[in-house]
Amino acid sequence: MSPIELIKFKPASSRCPLETFVACAHQMLDPATPEKVLCMMEPKLLEQLPAIRALGLFDLFEIRDPSLRAWLNDELAKLEESTRFFSVSETREPIYSGR
Repeated sequence: MSPIELIKFKPASSRCPLETFVACAHQMLDPATPEKVLCMMEPKLLEQLPAIRALGLFDLFEIRDPSLRAWLNDELAKLEESTRFFSVSETREPIYSGR
């Protein structure tokens, strides 16, 4: 069963971010994948990045395909920039001090 068939077969509630990420990445790397399917896989793959980053996957593993690795590194940089924008500054007083 191909990764795309796996995605279609399982209900959304039973898929974990890692499973979806790997299935989408496999489809994107398959030269036989039609352009229409690639366009469907991109947003699904990107939706998984916050969870995959939180799991520390990219601290443990590196994507071998240079073009996929470069694209995901760019997307991760955008994600980090957007989360940095919303993060609380360390110089501010805590909202709750336990008193």
